Amino acid sequence: MTATLNRRPDTAPDTGFLARVTAWVLAIGGGVGLLAAATLTVEKINLLSDADYVPTCSINPILSCGSVMTTPQAAAFGVPNPLLGIAGFAAVTTIGVVLLAGVRLPRWFWLGLQAGATFGVLFVHWLIYQSLYVISALCPYCMVVWVVTIAIFLYTTLHNLRQIPPSSPLARLAGIAGYHSVVLVAWYAVILAAILHRFWDYWSTLL
Repeated sequence: MTATLNRRPDTAPDTGFLARVTAWVLAIGGGVGLLAAATLTVEKINLLSDADYVPTCSINPILSCGSVMTTPQAAAFGVPNPLLGIAGFAAVTTIGVVLLAGVRLPRWFWLGLQAGATFGVLFVHWLIYQSLYVISALCPYCMVVWVVTIAIFLYTTLHNLRQIPPSSPLARLAGIAGYHSVVLVAWYAVILAAILHRFWDYWSTLL
């Protein structure tokens, strides 16, 4: 009984599952994000070399990478956003693979990943707002980046919350780990609803 009561949070029965899910999310999500960022980089190069080039992700007036790539928001920090994505997602993919190999990373490393994931998710939501209400166009490859960035942030955060000592007031937030899939689906649903609402005049013509 004493051993059970004194069990550390990182050895709770569901923590192993959460750790595996986190590792897979980082590895697969990072890989998908890396592929999307690399594709966007190629499309950007093609567009720069040929002003008449139509990107493969320019499907209709709303789903149009070309409309997004030529805006200032596409290089928010002075360099094309996909280049930032390549660097960031390459690192995340590597971390995920390392975790799947069974390597235990130090606390400071996880905190660094948390900082990067938080920056990424905030940047992504700024881009979502810009796409919906300023540019009025959606980039399909960018939307893939949105999806994986949110998942990477959520599971990195849940992992770090589970490492907080039980005596900390923040430890209660770790309880949402039991509803991780619900939180993720709800998050995506809110963004999807915003997209449908913003461009409903166009979507309704396709029905």
